[in-house]
Amino acid sequence: RGFSAAELVRAAPAPLQPYLRLMRLHQPAGTWLLYLPCTWSIGLAAAPGCLPDWRMLSLFGVGAVLMRGAGCTINDMWDRDYDRQVARTASRPLAAGDISTFQSLVFLGGQLSLALCVLLCLNYYSIILGAASLSLVITYPLMKRITYWPQLVLGLTFNWGALLGWSAIKGSCEWSVCLPLYFAGVMWTLVYDTIYAHQDKRDDIMIGVKSTALQFKEDTKQWLSGFSLAMLLSLCVAGMNCNQTFPYYSAVAAVGAHLAHQIYTLDIDKPEDCWKKFASNRTVGILLFVGIVLGNL
Repeated sequence: RGFSAAELVRAAPAPLQPYLRLMRLHQPAGTWLLYLPCTWSIGLAAAPGCLPDWRMLSLFGVGAVLMRGAGCTINDMWDRDYDRQVARTASRPLAAGDISTFQSLVFLGGQLSLALCVLLCLNYYSIILGAASLSLVITYPLMKRITYWPQLVLGLTFNWGALLGWSAIKGSCEWSVCLPLYFAGVMWTLVYDTIYAHQDKRDDIMIGVKSTALQFKEDTKQWLSGFSLAMLLSLCVAGMNCNQTFPYYSAVAAVGAHLAHQIYTLDIDKPEDCWKKFASNRTVGILLFVGIVLGNL
């Protein structure tokens, strides 16, 4: 799927390509990481013995592509001057001058309008809850200028679906389940996005951008282990509060093993290894989703 996404963008008409690259359609890893917490929540909200609502899963899938695209567009609009100075991001459409700021603003309006159409398919509670996340989406890119913890704000933004999926099915949030699930997601983001940030740390120091990678330095693995532990405990709490069964806890154990392996074998000074570990988190999310579905059945 990752391979075909890049092929798809290359096969698109030339005038469209910069826009598709602006919404990172050629790098689906981030879309998965935004989508998976939604699937956990939708899965947990399904009635015992039932499969998750496939209509809701597809609706949220479309929403995840649009909102991640919008987030990347906002990010690149804030960061175009920074992106020019970093080898890995210098070829992004705004930094490279393939698209003007005005064009990207119009494109952003289009993505947000379509995302709003998706949101309006949900109940009132979910519409308000979903709209509340927009302030996070807009302010997140500024955080790396202010704090060494932008990854935490990304976590708060990226895991909103853990709240929204449940409310879309049930009509409101069951906080005893949704909050631990949301917290687990935030911890997970701190793990994978700190790994991701290690790719750019040399450039970040030069241009004065902050990240958890620069905050933790050589202690990164201890911190990641702590976040992983907090994630697993929260998942257990969420599972207990909605009467999950054995397959769910087996999946949580598998997630723990995957994270342990990621952290143990991680080389924070090799960007290609950081990217590989970051992208492998899709498997973590899918493992948990499968565990939720089987646990429910």
